[in-house]
Amino acid sequence: MTETPTAPLTGKALLQKVKELSHLPRRETAKRCGYYTLTKNNQTRVNLTDFYDALLVAKGIPLNPEGTKDGRGREPTYRVSVHKNGQIVIGAAYTQAMGLKPGDEFEIKLGYKHIRLIQLDIDDSDENGAALE
Repeated sequence: MTETPTAPLTGKALLQKVKELSHLPRRETAKRCGYYTLTKNNQTRVNLTDFYDALLVAKGIPLNPEGTKDGRGREPTYRVSVHKNGQIVIGAAYTQAMGLKPGDEFEIKLGYKHIRLIQLDIDDSDENGAALE
């Protein structure tokens, strides 16, 4: 019987198939979910790493796909502290993750125990260039 590799299952379809195949060994489950390749000698090579990564993502636990970092800088922690000069620096990791560019503007709204940054849209004007309220 010749196997034709299919696109690996992801998301809910992957979780459902894994549940259906829970009686099988892990390698066979991964293979039946499409996580394998055929070598030049027509040998099946199961890719458990991609299978496990897809399972984690399907369960809502995505791994950092940027594992090829050059080792410089720090990973974002989503925590900042106020500097001695009173400033709070957000950092490039966050602005890059949001796709922000130099010159993008924000409105600052202060709450009781929070600060909200609201990005100002350039497209918030009518045909005459007047700002819309």
